[in-house]
Parts: sequence; C-alpha cells; structure tokens
Amino acid sequence: MADNFVHDAEYYIVELQNREKWAAEDANLDARLAELKEKHGTPPNIIHIMFDDLAFGDLGIPQMAAIRGFNTPNIDRMAREGAMFTRMYTEPACTPSRAAVITGRHPVRYGMGAVDWPLIFGGLGGDEVTTANVLSDAGYATAFYAKWHLGDIPESYCHNQGFDEALFLPYNQVSSIWNPIGDAMNAAPGSAHMRKDNYNEIDKHGLRGDGLVLAIDGKKGEFTREWGTPDPQTYEKVDPECERRLMDFVHRNVDEKKPFFVSYWPNLLSFAPPPMEPKKSFNGGTAAEALVRLDAFIGELMDELEKLGIAENTLLVVMADNGPMVHNPPSLFGMADTIFRGGKGDVTEGGVRVPAFAWWPGVIKSGEILNDMVHETDLFTTFARLGGATENIPTDRVIDGVDQTSLLMNGDAHGRRDWVFIYTGDTLGATVKGRYKRHWIGPESGEGAGTSAAFYDLITDPRETSPKLASLIYSSGQWDRMLIRHELWKEKYPDKPKARGIPFTGIENARPETKGIGDTLEQLRKELPFDPLDFIKFNMPESLKVTQKVNAVD
Repeated sequence: MADNFVHDAEYYIVELQNREKWAAEDANLDARLAELKEKHGTPPNIIHIMFDDLAFGDLGIPQMAAIRGFNTPNIDRMAREGAMFTRMYTEPACTPSRAAVITGRHPVRYGMGAVDWPLIFGGLGGDEVTTANVLSDAGYATAFYAKWHLGDIPESYCHNQGFDEALFLPYNQVSSIWNPIGDAMNAAPGSAHMRKDNYNEIDKHGLRGDGLVLAIDGKKGEFTREWGTPDPQTYEKVDPECERRLMDFVHRNVDEKKPFFVSYWPNLLSFAPPPMEPKKSFNGGTAAEALVRLDAFIGELMDELEKLGIAENTLLVVMADNGPMVHNPPSLFGMADTIFRGGKGDVTEGGVRVPAFAWWPGVIKSGEILNDMVHETDLFTTFARLGGATENIPTDRVIDGVDQTSLLMNGDAHGRRDWVFIYTGDTLGATVKGRYKRHWIGPESGEGAGTSAAFYDLITDPRETSPKLASLIYSSGQWDRMLIRHELWKEKYPDKPKARGIPFTGIENARPETKGIGDTLEQLRKELPFDPLDFIKFNMPESLKVTQKVNAVD
C-alpha cells in the first residue's frame, strides 16, 4: 500500500531497494486486514500501555526477572503468546518519548525534545496531528488515561489533541510532592520556597509554583476540569481511577460495536509511596513494586478482552518510555541497567532500547521474537494503517514513523527500518544503522581530524564499551552522508518551537491560585518596564538548558 506522506530521507534509500517486495507484502496485508474486518465487523481495537524508565531484560525474560527479584507473569504471558521486540527504540527521556509516540515525529521537529517542569507555559502544539486525531477521523472512539506530560496550555490538553475523553497529568510524577505535604515529608526539600511562612521572602512570584494542577478531566468539545487537588493523596488515586475508566471505556465501545483506541500511560512510580503497604516482590524497590501491581492489571485486561470475545480483534502493546533512571535516582527506586549500558537521558542503548511486547491472538504468532529495528514513532504509522486511517496522516511535514504492519503480521525479518536517529534535546547524539552505531557526541577523540573512534558494533559490543577505529573508520563517509541527508531534509522541512501560552486556562473549576497565574502576569505586564511574557517567545539556547546537562527525573 503506497502512502503519500513525507518520510525522512533515509526511508527513501531503503524503500527504493525493497519497493517490489513491500508492494507484494502490502497487497497480501490489505487482503488479510479486510478479512479480519469482515469477520469482526470493525477494524482492530488498539490499546497502548507505556510506563516509565525500565531496562530491556527486566520484563518478558523470567530468568532475568529472577535475578532482579520480581515477577511479571502476565507480561511474560504476552511474550509467550505474542511478540517480544528486541530492538524497540525510544527517545531518551519522558516528554520527548511521549511526544514521539503520539505524533509519529521526532520531538526536535516541534520543540518537545526536552523534559519540562512546572510551570511550562507551553506544550504540544495544536497543529500537531496525533494518533487520536488520525483514528478519530476514521471512526474510532479514543481515550487517554494517566501521565501525559506534554504541556500545561489548553492546546496541549489531550482532549484537545484528538482524544474523546481523558483523565491526565500535564506534568510528571514529581508534581505529586511539589507542595507543602511533600515538603513536610522531606520528599521534596527543593520546594521549601513554597512555604507561606518564609519570613524573609521578598519576591512573592520568584520560584513559586502556586496554582499548578495535578490532574485534568476532559471531554472533547465539552468540558475541562481539575480532578482532585495537587497532593500525594490525589496522585495515588489517579492510576486506579484510570484503570477503572479504561475498563468502562472498553465495555461501552464493545456494546456500541465501535472500534477504539486507548492509551494508558500509568504514573506507576510514586515519590511518596503509601506507608505500611506490604511488599509484593523480593526486590522491594519502588520500581519493582509498581511493576508487579501494573502486571496484575495487564492480566485482568487480557482476561477481560478474552471474556468479551474481542481479544482476536485487539492489538495490545506494552512498553517502557525510555531506559532506567540510573543517574541520581531517588532513594530505593531499585533501577539498574542490565544488558545495555546507560539509562534515562543517555544516547547509549541503555537509554533508548526498551522492553516492548505486542499481543494479538490469532494474528501475531505465539512466542515471536522480533529482531527487526523499530522506533516508537512507527506505532503512529502502524496504528493508522491498521485502522484504515493512513489518508488522515498529514502530508505537509516529515513523518518519522514507518509502517511496521508487516512485521507484526508476518513476523521477524519483515521490518521496514534499519536506521534510527537518537536525539538528546535538540542535539543529534547518535545514529544506528543495522548492527552498527555512530556516536556524534561523547568523549571520543580525533573527531576534528577525521579519526574518531566513535563507532560501535552492537552485536559484539552491546554495552558500547569498545569503540572501533581501524575496523570501522572506513565507514565514516557513509555515516556523514546519512547525516547530511537528514539535515538537508530538515532544511526543507524546518523545525519549529513548542507552542506557548498561559498555563491552565479554560479549566472551568479552576482554584483561585490557578486563575492567579494568568491574573498575576497581566498585572505585572501593566506595571513592569518590560513584558514578562516575552520569555514565552524566547527559545533557550542549548548551552543554557540545565535540564540538558543533568539527568532529569520524569
């Protein structure tokens, strides 16, 4: 099936060499998808579950789990009855990873390449097109639940980004303790500036985050409301409520015989876990305990899909958003890199190569191990293909996602990608091509002289500890041309900054302190000799971005 949207330059190099093979595969896939639609009455339902910060090997491989001291039998079941991806690549941190998977585009293209913190005064732009937009236009019911982390302005709210209904967090998990309760627990000592009794405070605006909203409940075209209050108690209620809503959403759409797409990106981790809760794993770390709880829900969901008779018409994808937090993690999180070196924030494999699984009984072969390369942006394009919605993909911008329907339905060696560009913020950090990898940033010497030892063989050196010079320096010209093609295409389709605005406007039950964010700014604009909103239009240079220099907790 030929598509009309714009790919990144490297795709055309690969497609040219595989055009006839892919055309034959696509004709067969179209016929099979048509048969499935006739059998079930609708195109397939799609459920995407994505969680924070986990190393490849922690899930789906019981022997590794035994070493790590926890068990996830239901995700292991997904691997046993479905497929395990061995080369699922993501962005190296939370916000960019979520932006990439929902738009099918590298976040550097629209200003979402870095982790943001409250208050952001910005987020995902309304002119971006999400999976929910594409599938809604094809007749799908769409819902989003839990950690969005893509902005705090109205156009970035997920029910304004194509989802019919949503309960979501605009920020990350740290917002649950960025308040007086978190301060009292010594869970967030950096929030001490928020204390009302700060007797020597002379700047009442300064670093304060007054008015931030923890969770938003919304329906497309109907309402936007704050859900709960910004405190640890509300935070602990979000995931259970989202799981309840997800099950209800599934039941409603089964009753209405309507195909559905739902994203559940659980908060999973808490920076202030409930006291006195019995440990469920030998590991006992925060991450392991959370995964055991999530695994139980995934098992309930799989059982319910079978009970409803829709498992064979439902694709379930479960994955991490990036590698583990191994640099300066909170106490007792218990994360570790395993097979690959590095973690969250790194361009090494440990930062961007994550555990991922797909389950679709009767369609995906049991026990399939998919060694083909996949990037999370591919899910956007693949979901659109499965939903008969590729005509809704925009054609005025580069779509980085590649259609991987053939990989899912035909199995290993039917993938359509052999390259990945790995960004850290707005900087290209590394490129992968086949089994080899080229680091563009790092401590390797000789770059200026053209003798950099920045090449790695990911088969013989998966931890990237032995850079190659003599054995791979011959390929430097090919890597350079690959990079130049990518950059020239970016000149034709230039990057743009993130959308900007006043946080939390349009919330109908906004608290006075939330309304005060905009009110205060308007008052300051009248009284200051400069416009305080000019910072909204200011694009921070890479050299000044502190969040690019440290590993961000998100």
